[in-house]
Amino acid sequence: MRHTISLLVENKFGVLSRVSGLFSGRGYNIESVSVGETMDPQLAQMTIVTTGDDLIIEQITKQLNKLIDVVKVTDMVELNHVEREMILLKISPKADMKVEALRLAEIFRGRIVDSSEKTFTIEITGDEDKIRAFINIMKPMGIKEMVRTGKVAIQREGTVGR
Repeated sequence: MRHTISLLVENKFGVLSRVSGLFSGRGYNIESVSVGETMDPQLAQMTIVTTGDDLIIEQITKQLNKLIDVVKVTDMVELNHVEREMILLKISPKADMKVEALRLAEIFRGRIVDSSEKTFTIEITGDEDKIRAFINIMKPMGIKEMVRTGKVAIQREGTVGR
């Protein structure tokens, strides 16, 4: 089962390396990782997506809690939360498909962030299903390049469980 693990960590050199080393040293895979500074510049929020059964995830969270730079570990699967990721997709549609490409981007609430005579770069933000659907619908348009962020997640206010 996929799990989104949220970590509050000290914002200093080597923390990401120690966290990723914990995963690789035990043979666990990180599907995505996203890290950014919080309102307190001394802390960073790290969101990791990984897979494993309940026992593996329990071991991962226990090991993460032992790292000195880790302030808090939360498995978001058990919480009511919001998840988002972003994609930048560069497409090269044929002349007769350009209007359709722009229409599809608008349907997905995408923004054109760059354009040239031959390409559009579209930014889409949403959950994993929305991102996957957008990629699939744009494949016939001629995807030239794609860059995707890792997932970020935050607990909904005033909620405990799903």
